Amino acid sequence: MRIVVVLFLVAILISLGSALTFLLRDNGKGPRVVRALTLRVGLSIGLFLLLMVGFATGIIPGRL
Repeated sequence: MRIVVVLFLVAILISLGSALTFLLRDNGKGPRVVRALTLRVGLSIGLFLLLMVGFATGIIPGRL
């Protein structure tokens, strides 16, 4: 489960970095920035839901 969470976080950071790259290259005039940020938001929501399901099912313990 930790590996999946870490992979989600890495994917979120890569998407955020690509959005910054597209913003600097395209001067904010292309749709690539919006797509990269939309992907980041989707990944963040997916990670949140995954964590909620993990806590609800007991895969992730409530206390560390």
